[in-house]
Amino acid sequence: MVIKTDELPAAAPADSAREPSSQAGGKGRPGAAELPSVMLLNGDCPESLKKEEGAAEPPRENGLDEAEPGEETTGQEVIVIQDTGFSVKILAPGIEPFSLQVSPQEMVQEIHQVLMDREDTCHRTCFSLHLDGNMLDHFSELRSVEGLQEGSVLRVVEEPYTVREARIHVRHVRDLLKSLDPSDAFNGVDCNSLSFLSVFTDGDLGDSGKRKKGLEMDPIDCTPPEYIVPGSRERPLCPLQPQNRDWKPLQCLKVLTMSGWNPPPGNRKMHGDLMYLFVITAEDRQVSITASTRGFYLNQSTAYHFNPKPASPRFLSHSLVELLNQISPTFKKNFAALQKKRVQRHPFERIATPFQVYSWTAPQAEHAMDCVRAEDAYTSRLGYEEHIPGQTRDWNEELQTTRELPRKNLPERLLRERAIFKVHSDFTAAATRGAMAVIDGNVMAINPSEETKMQMFIWNNIFFSLGFDVRDHYKDFGGDVAAYVAPTNDLNGVRTYNAVDVEGLYTLGTVVVDYRGYRVTAQSIIPGILERDQEQSVIYGSIDFGKTVVSHPRYLELLERTSRPLKILRHRVLNDRDEEVELCSSVECKGIIGNDGRHYILDLLRTFPPDLNFLPVPGEVLPEECTRAGFPRAHRHKLCCLRQELVDAFVEHRYLLFMKLAALQLMQQKASKMENPTSLENGSPPDSMSKPEDPPAPEVGGEEEGSSASGLAKVKELAETIASDDGTDPRSREVIRNACKAVGSISSTAFDVRFNPDIFSPGVRFPESCQEEVRDQKQLLKDAAAFLLSCQIPGLVKDCADHAVLPMDGATLAEVMRQRGINMRYLGKVLDLVLRSPARDQLDHIYKIGIGELITRSAKHIFKTYLQGVELSGLSAAISHFLNCFLSSYPNPVAHLPADELVSKKRNRRRRNRPPGATDNTAWAVMTPQELWKNICQEAKNYFDFSLECETVDQAVETYGLQKITLLREISLKTGIQILLKEYSFDSRHKPAFTEEDVLNIFPVVKHVNPKASDAFHFFQSGQAKVQQGFLKEGCELISEALNLFNNVYGAMHVEICACLRLLARLHYIMGDYAEALSNQQKAVLMSERVMGIEHPNTIQEYMHLALYCFASSQLSTALSLLYRARYLMLLVFGEDHPEMALLDNNIGLVLHGVMEYDLSLRFLENALAVSTKYHGPKSLKVALSHHLVARVYESKAEFRSALQHEKEGYTIYKTQLGEDHEKTKESSEYLKCLTQQAVALQRTMNEIYRNGSSANIPPLKFTAPSMASVLEQLNVINGILFIPLSQKDLENLKAEVARRHQLQEANKNGDKAEEPMATEPEPLGVPEDVASQPPAARDPSSLSLQG
Repeated sequence: MVIKTDELPAAAPADSAREPSSQAGGKGRPGAAELPSVMLLNGDCPESLKKEEGAAEPPRENGLDEAEPGEETTGQEVIVIQDTGFSVKILAPGIEPFSLQVSPQEMVQEIHQVLMDREDTCHRTCFSLHLDGNMLDHFSELRSVEGLQEGSVLRVVEEPYTVREARIHVRHVRDLLKSLDPSDAFNGVDCNSLSFLSVFTDGDLGDSGKRKKGLEMDPIDCTPPEYIVPGSRERPLCPLQPQNRDWKPLQCLKVLTMSGWNPPPGNRKMHGDLMYLFVITAEDRQVSITASTRGFYLNQSTAYHFNPKPASPRFLSHSLVELLNQISPTFKKNFAALQKKRVQRHPFERIATPFQVYSWTAPQAEHAMDCVRAEDAYTSRLGYEEHIPGQTRDWNEELQTTRELPRKNLPERLLRERAIFKVHSDFTAAATRGAMAVIDGNVMAINPSEETKMQMFIWNNIFFSLGFDVRDHYKDFGGDVAAYVAPTNDLNGVRTYNAVDVEGLYTLGTVVVDYRGYRVTAQSIIPGILERDQEQSVIYGSIDFGKTVVSHPRYLELLERTSRPLKILRHRVLNDRDEEVELCSSVECKGIIGNDGRHYILDLLRTFPPDLNFLPVPGEVLPEECTRAGFPRAHRHKLCCLRQELVDAFVEHRYLLFMKLAALQLMQQKASKMENPTSLENGSPPDSMSKPEDPPAPEVGGEEEGSSASGLAKVKELAETIASDDGTDPRSREVIRNACKAVGSISSTAFDVRFNPDIFSPGVRFPESCQEEVRDQKQLLKDAAAFLLSCQIPGLVKDCADHAVLPMDGATLAEVMRQRGINMRYLGKVLDLVLRSPARDQLDHIYKIGIGELITRSAKHIFKTYLQGVELSGLSAAISHFLNCFLSSYPNPVAHLPADELVSKKRNRRRRNRPPGATDNTAWAVMTPQELWKNICQEAKNYFDFSLECETVDQAVETYGLQKITLLREISLKTGIQILLKEYSFDSRHKPAFTEEDVLNIFPVVKHVNPKASDAFHFFQSGQAKVQQGFLKEGCELISEALNLFNNVYGAMHVEICACLRLLARLHYIMGDYAEALSNQQKAVLMSERVMGIEHPNTIQEYMHLALYCFASSQLSTALSLLYRARYLMLLVFGEDHPEMALLDNNIGLVLHGVMEYDLSLRFLENALAVSTKYHGPKSLKVALSHHLVARVYESKAEFRSALQHEKEGYTIYKTQLGEDHEKTKESSEYLKCLTQQAVALQRTMNEIYRNGSSANIPPLKFTAPSMASVLEQLNVINGILFIPLSQKDLENLKAEVARRHQLQEANKNGDKAEEPMATEPEPLGVPEDVASQPPAARDPSSLSLQG
C-alpha cells in the first residue's frame, strides 16, 4: 500500500476483501465470512457498549462469565454488526459510477484506500471526496459526516499535487507495476512473505461451481511425484517453492526512474515543476516526464540536455498511468492485464504481515532497475513513511502514549490494543532496520573514539548497544557470555511486565536482533536520560549489582501491584553502608523517572528466580532429584533463571498440595468430632478422602493440558469448605497454618507462594532479621529446581509418548518445552529421559528432533563466533565454507578468499569507523569438517550435557537417522541464512555441496514483544469451551465474534486469527456447511503460509484440513494435490517416520481408494499401518482401524485372502481391547463374514472355470468400487471428526451433565491458562471410548459432534 498511516492497520485488507461481497449479494453473514476485516471497528457497535456496561469488567477474568447468563446477547450483537453497514455511490472521472458498502465506524481515509486498490481507480492517489460540494476530511469517521446516508453520492475530485503527493503517486504506480512480483517476499522487505496455496488449488476454491467439478467419474491424474511415494529416499529442495505462473511478470516499462535533472531549478519551480522522471517504454522509446502541480506531461529534456518545455503530444494527465497509456501501447495492454490479475489474487496473498517473515531459500532472480528501491536505500526512508512528514518518530512517546489510552469498556480497549499492536510492529520493523545498519557499519557511533565493541548508536530515535560486556559490568556473571544472554532475559522481563499492564509503570520498547554473529539490543529512549549521568537518574534499584541500592516509595507501590501475578516477594537487602533497603524486584531492576514524569523500569534481566540446577553455590546442597541427575552444573554464565511458565506450574502444584494437606487434616478433625457431617457442600467426603493419598507428582504431568481438571475442581470445592470454616474454628485456623508452612507459603493465613529474585545473587546481602525468610526462600528455590526435573520433564516425555503433543521440528519442540517451563539448556536431560523411557520406540520422533535440535543449536553457537571474524567482502565465502564443513561429505573443502587482484596495494592501516569486528581476518578459512564436528560434540557436552556419538556429518546421519536437508533447514532458520533454491549433492565425495554463489543473503533473527488482544482471546476461549460442551451454534457465534475482535486489533494477518479461522472452518464443516468451511480454511492456510512460513508444521496441518474439506466438496484432484504438498513438506521438515505421517498417509490412501487407484492407495495405507504400529503399539485401536482400511482396498481389488488377514488382525485387537459385545467388535465380525462369503463365491467361480473351461456359466462378480460417502465417512473418522446420533432426550441429559461439569471447571479456567493455548486444537469433551467409537451416523441435524 502507499500511505502507511498509523491510524489504519487493516486498511488494505478492507478494500481488497470488499469487492467480492458487493457482487455476492451478502450471503449469510458477510461480517464474519466474506470480509475478514472490513468491519474495522465492528466491536464498537452500540450493542456491545450496552452489554459492557451491564457486565462491568468480567471479560477481563474470563469470557465465560458474561456469555453465560443470556446467550441472546451474542446473537443480538451479530445482527447489529451486520446491519450497521450502508452503501454509497462513487462518481470518479472517466468510469461508470459504482456503489460501495461502508460501515459508519470507518474513516473517510479507508474509502481512499479502497479506490486506490480497485482495478478501475487504482491509478489515482491525489484526490479528495466531496459530498454535495463539501470536501470530506481524511480522518473523520463516516458516522460524523453530516448528510451521509444510504445511497449518498460521493464525487472523486482531483487535487493539485505537491512534491510529497507526487512522490507518493510515483511510488504507488511502481507498487502496482510490481504487485505480482515476489522479489520483495524473497528479499524479506516491507512485510511481504510467500504463499503457494494458489499453485495447488488453481485459483480460488470458492468458485468450484464455475470450474468443472472433479466428479466421481472424471479421469483425474492421481500419480504422486516419485519423491513423495512412501520409501523414497530422495528429498528434493526445488518443489518447496514451485514456480508460480503469475511471476513471469508482464513487462509494462523497461525503466522508470528519477531523472538526473532533479530538483527543478528555481525558475521552473515557479512554473509548478515538482520533479522530473525518466522512462524507457517497452518499445524502447526514451522520454522525460515533468511532474507538475497540475499533473504529468512529456518535456523535451534528453539525458544530456535540459529543456523543460512540453513535448508533443501535449497531453497533460493527472495520473502518470494515463500519460503512459497514451505514449506506449504495450504499457496500456500489459498494465490492464496486470491489474486484472492483481485483483483476482486472494487478498490474503498480498496484505502485509505484522512482522517480517524471512524465507531460507530463494530462486535465482534477476536484479531489475527500481527507482523507489534505490531511493529508499539511500534516504533510509526516515521522514517518508512516518505519519508526520519530515520528522522522525518519537518511538518512546508513541509506545507510552498508547499504553495510557483509556480501557474502561470494550471499544476503548480495542482501540488501545490496536494502537499498542500497531506501534509495536512498526517499532520492531524500524529497530530491525537500524540494527542491520549498525552492524553493516552504516551508522555513526555516539562514542566513536572507543573501541568497536564498546560503541553505542542512536538512529531514528532508537538506542542500539552490542551484546558485549563493555565495562566489566558482568564480570562476576560470566563476562561476554552473560552480556549476550542478558538482552533476551531483559526482553522476557519486558514482555512479562507489559502483560501485567499496571497503570503508571512503564517499560522501554525492546527488540533483540541477532545479525551476522552479533547481538544488538534496540531500545526506545527515556526522555532526558542522555543528558544526565546514570548515577543521578536511578532512584530505585542498583547500578552495580547490589553494592549501592536505593528505593523509592512510588516504585514500591507500583511494583507491589505486579508482585502477585509475577509471584515476586517484597524483601529487604543491605546496601554498602549496611542500611536496609526495601525492594519489590531484583536489585538490577532500575527505576528512572524520565523528563516526561513517567516511572520507567529497565534492566529486567532477573525478573524471575535463579535456576539452581545451573548455579552451583558453595555450601548449598540440592534435593536428591537434582543431585541424581548430575546437578548442580556450572553454566557459562550466572544469569540462568526459571521460566515464568515453570514458576506458575510450580505454584499451581503447591496449591494442590496445600489443599490436600488442609483438606486431609480437616477431614480428620471432622471425623473426630462427628458433629456436623454434612458441612461439605457439594464434594462427597469419600472422594476427597481418597484424593490426598495420591502422590502429588503424577497429578502435575499434564497440568497445562488440564488433565488434572477434575482434581482441581475438587480442590476448589475444598477451598470453599475451608473458607466457610475459616473464621469460626481455631483448630481449622491451625490446620491452615500448618498447611501454609508445609508448602512454603509466605502468609500463614492463606496460600501465597512468592519468590525472592535476589537469593543467590552474587554481591547481594540480606539483613540479619530476615535470615529465616531467606532460608525458606532458598528451600523454595531448591524445590522449584527439583520440580522441574521430577515433574515437568517426565510430564513432557509422557505427553510426547501419549502423542498429546506432536512436535514436528526444532521450533515446535522448543515451543512444547517452553510451554511447560523447561529451558532449552535442559534439552540434553530431556533426551536422556527419552532414551531411558520404557516407551522408547514411541518416542523415536522426539529423539530425532531433539538430536537434530541439539546439533544445530551447538553449530549455531560456533557459527556466531565464527562470523564475528569475517569482514563483509568474505561473507558469502565464509558461510558457504561453514555449511560445507557442517553438511557436505566432501572431506576437505577449501575456502575461497576474496580475490587477490582486488586487494589494493596501499592498505590504509587505521580506518576510524569500522563496523564491529571488521578485522582483516581470514582465520575462518582454516576450519575443517573434522574440527567443526569435534567442536559441535564438545559444545553439546558442555552446554547440554549430552554425549553425541559422531565425528562427521555422515556418522550423525547414520547413527541418529537424521536428514541433511532437515539440518540445513534448521541451521538456516536459526542463523538467518538464505540459500539458493537448487538440488544440493550433500553426499558427493568429489566436490563440496555449497559454493559461495549458493549463499544469497543473511537475514536478522529478531526477538520482540507480541502484544495480545485480550478481549478477543476471551471470546475465543469461551467459544472453544462452548464447542467442547457440544453447543456448536453458540460456540460458532462466539468464535466469529472473536474473529471480528482479532481483526480489529491485529489487522487481517496474525497467528491467532489463523487458529480462529481453522476452528471456524471445522465447526462449519461439522454443521454441514462445506462451502463456508472451505472458505475459512483457505484463509487459514494462506495466513499460516504467510505468517508462520510455507513449511512450518502448522501450515502442514492446515493443508491437511483443507484437503478434507475439498474432498467433501467433491474437489478430488485438488484434495490430492494438497495432501501431496503436505506430505512433501513433512518429508522435508522431518522425514517419513513420524506419527503424523500415519494420519497423512491414511488420508492420501483413502482418497486414492475413492478414485479407484488401488495399488497406489495400498502403498500409502500400508505405510500408515507400519508407522501406527510403531508409534501406538501393535494393540492400539488406531492400528485396528488401519488394518480395516487396508482390508477394504484389498476387497476392492478382489484379493480376499489379504483382506481377510488384515480384518482378522483388526478384529483381534477390538476383541482384546473392547470385548466381544462392543459395537466395533461386532462391526468387524460382520465385515469378516461378508469377506468370507465373497471369497467363497470367487473360489466357486474359479473352480467352475477350471472344470468347464471357457464354456463355464459364470455369474457376474460384484466388484465394489467404494462410494464417495463411505470414503468421506472413513476420512472423518481418522481425522477425529465424529457425528454421534443422539435423540432429543439424550441431548437434554448431556447438556445438563455438561453444564454441571462446566460449573466445576469454571474455577479451573482462571487457574491454568497455558502460555499459548491458541496454538492447540480444543481438547475433546471427555466422551467415553465406547461412545466415541460408534459408527459415525449420517449427518443428522441433531447429532452432537466432537473434535479430535
